[in-house]
Amino acid sequence: MSGETGNEGFREFLDRLRAERELVDIERAVDIRHVAALVDQSERALLFHNVIGYGTPIVSGIYRSQRRTALAMGCATFAEIEEKLRRGLERPIDPVHVERAEHKEVIAAGDEVDLYELPVPICSIYDGGPMITGGVVIARDPEFGLNAGVYRCLVKERNLTGIDINTPNNLRLYAQRALEAGRPCPISVSIGVHPFDIMSAGFRAPLGVNEMGLAGGLRGAPTALAPCETIEVPCVAGAELVLEAEILPTGWVWPEGRFGEFTRLMGGLHWNPLVRVKAITRRRDAIYYSLHMPWENTWLGAPTRYAAVRAALKNARVQVRGINVTIGGCAMWHAVISVSKQAGEGKNALLAALSVMDMKHVVVVDDDIDVFDPVDVEWAIATRVQGDRDVIVIPGARAKPLDPSLPVVPPGTVPTGAKVGIDATIGEGIPRERYERISYAHADTVRLEDYLGGGDERLPGVAFAPADGIAALARRIHALIGEAPRYYSEIAAEFPGFDFQSIARAMGKLHEDGTLWQDPRGRMCLRDSTFAARPPSRA
Repeated sequence: MSGETGNEGFREFLDRLRAERELVDIERAVDIRHVAALVDQSERALLFHNVIGYGTPIVSGIYRSQRRTALAMGCATFAEIEEKLRRGLERPIDPVHVERAEHKEVIAAGDEVDLYELPVPICSIYDGGPMITGGVVIARDPEFGLNAGVYRCLVKERNLTGIDINTPNNLRLYAQRALEAGRPCPISVSIGVHPFDIMSAGFRAPLGVNEMGLAGGLRGAPTALAPCETIEVPCVAGAELVLEAEILPTGWVWPEGRFGEFTRLMGGLHWNPLVRVKAITRRRDAIYYSLHMPWENTWLGAPTRYAAVRAALKNARVQVRGINVTIGGCAMWHAVISVSKQAGEGKNALLAALSVMDMKHVVVVDDDIDVFDPVDVEWAIATRVQGDRDVIVIPGARAKPLDPSLPVVPPGTVPTGAKVGIDATIGEGIPRERYERISYAHADTVRLEDYLGGGDERLPGVAFAPADGIAALARRIHALIGEAPRYYSEIAAEFPGFDFQSIARAMGKLHEDGTLWQDPRGRMCLRDSTFAARPPSRA
């Protein structure tokens, strides 16, 4: 089956999902504010062809199950992905550079750049704004060369975003080095790429290793990279659209988020640099891909953990019978391992597995956890336990910043925690908002079955604000958040008579004017108000 994917592109992959009855085409007009709630209700991926106010379709949920992830990797079962990853890691194929790329059919550069024309949705009630989620970001460092990753970009203005590189990673290092040199860090963001490319970009490769070599190893052929028009960084040639941009040397001082994380919780407010988009290149009939949190992230990330754990156990000479990187542990923190045991090998297996990436950890739980549901119990362990606080086994080990049970540390600091523990209740002194579960905007009113019956009824009473009406709408929003902070989705709900793009443009104008800010919980407020969050002080 893997041979079917060697020269396959993003659209051919969507066609395969459609043929396998794993993708539904929705022709009925849909409000972009309802997309995330509809995807959350669906057992299949959804392709929205008629997004009100936008000329570009949206597809989402394409990796939101074991089966679809296996299909994406050209495997008959999810378990086969691990072996395919192992072969790709052992036999990477360097990318090739090509001049022609279909995403350059339409080029908007300079003043023509308008991110508001892209159908970038908000997902959760607590989101800080429209968030680009599924792009492969490529950057180049003079010393370390090309690096690829998947990072979120919060749309702030028509040509300005943030980029979530709050945690230590290779791109953060590249941006930090550029900042210290007083120059921007150029990046390309390729949206709508083949699963091989996005899974490889999400793999945590060592510094100096080009993740696109893994993508080539997975497909059995080189990944094609194309030059950008305005920056000296390549992009994925098979993309639906590409943002050419620069991480500005602003430092980590702009509020970003909140956003739903792989933990199935709302992340906190981050401080990040700004990104100036210099050009958008796209296919004439481009399809926008929106990665849906948390499950698409989970299923994409799980296979890489299987491969890494098995490799560590092999190096420890442990005879492995089976591995389960559990979903209750967010496919990140927990592994269940069976071995053909000799004396001491149980502990050897434990130490080997705990050395892998961010592997973390029986059980007292809060009353919001279903004790008869093993996944729910395991999720409590993953998100509420600190081993050095609840049971100490290996203290002072490197931890993942998005673990909400960790204490807050200064920006850029690598947090440390303990490996293995038991009291899975929310610890004293940890803010309750860290455990606000993802709740999709409009989920109480929008229903998927209303869109599966056909028809083309537009939502009543939705108006498009004329260009000269954006300023007036911005003044109304200014007055609203002057009274009290509001989440982005709450602001959008306050103006049901306007389309979402008009609201986003009005919010963008407030950002341009320098009056828009956020409070510590990520709600919109005025920059000079008493509610406004302040950048953390640095010693």
